[in-house]
Amino acid sequence: MRWSNIVIDCRDAKSLSQWWGSALDLEVHSSDDGEYWVEPGGEIPDILFIEVPEEKTVKNRLHLDFRPRDQEAEVQRLIDLGAVKVDIGQGIVTWVVLADPEGNEFCVLRSEPEEG
Repeated sequence: MRWSNIVIDCRDAKSLSQWWGSALDLEVHSSDDGEYWVEPGGEIPDILFIEVPEEKTVKNRLHLDFRPRDQEAEVQRLIDLGAVKVDIGQGIVTWVVLADPEGNEFCVLRSEPEEG
């Protein structure tokens, strides 16, 4: 068995997939049945965006972590795209918790040289 997709439920699949496409510098793909996804390539699973009728109401139980070359610059770039910093009770940590335009949390870790 292998991964196929990471699925993100959302209210507006087209808009959110375009946001993530910009955030990850990936092309957005779509199908006739209203599905949108980005394909990182290689062994990394696609991120599939599925529209659901309900709003997000609680903290994600599963989230994505990203390790950029420059944490501070990447956090600012994502905020400029529309992400917001969120407090999910993480306290003082080395990563930054952000949320996409629909409130889905994700983390931007310190860069590898900063970790050393």
